[in-house]
Amino acid sequence: MSNSNGWGLTARLISKHFGALGDRVSEAIANFDPETATEADRDRLADSLRSTAQKLAAARASFEKERTDVVKLRELIATDEKATGTLAERLAAGKISEATITLFCDELEANKARMPQEEQEEADAKQYMDELQTIVDALAKQLSEFDAAAKKAMQQLATAKAQQDLQQVRAERQSELAGLSGMRGNSSALNALTRRAQTVSNEAAGMRIVNDIGQRPIDQAAEIEAIRRSVNTPALGAESALERLQRLSGKSAAPAPQLGNS
Repeated sequence: MSNSNGWGLTARLISKHFGALGDRVSEAIANFDPETATEADRDRLADSLRSTAQKLAAARASFEKERTDVVKLRELIATDEKATGTLAERLAAGKISEATITLFCDELEANKARMPQEEQEEADAKQYMDELQTIVDALAKQLSEFDAAAKKAMQQLATAKAQQDLQQVRAERQSELAGLSGMRGNSSALNALTRRAQTVSNEAAGMRIVNDIGQRPIDQAAEIEAIRRSVNTPALGAESALERLQRLSGKSAAPAPQLGNS
């Protein structure tokens, strides 16, 4: 069994060791690599909680042992105290030796003398267990708060990155628009394309002129042929039925009879 100074010193060392966790938690979130730093610091905090919880489990087992020792010693003392009357009667009746009574009394007095020490060790074990329980509760709360703070910080980081990406897209678009605006008057490629379009247009116009010149004699010949046909073919609407029959039969029309004085 350990003494009270050992328990108290260990408890103070644990309290001092875990006292700086808050600073490390706040620094980790603002680190250069927040994702990795946050995960690493959370792992350290979780490890501290797990390690302290294991110490708490051991402290609980130790306290239960100390408490059981006190309970058993108290019950033994109470039983021995009840037996003193019976032993006195047996000693008076010569049924038990004085040496046995002496040994019994020595053990009873030793157990009574041990009781304050056993009770103190029980109290120290309980104090140490309670201190560890307080630390475990604080670490559990700190881990929960850390998770909430880390989640909020990661959300803020994601929002900031989204805004950064948006501004980057806007800057790229502005740069593209500025480039297109400058290319309208300064782009050698656009100028060459414009000149090519004009050249092709000029070539098409020249081909049209040549085609028009070549078409002119054809049109003139067709016009002359049309004039000839109109001269050689009498107008159908101007001939009589008799003249049409004579024309179709190949005979000339007889001169019309003259009416007058004979």
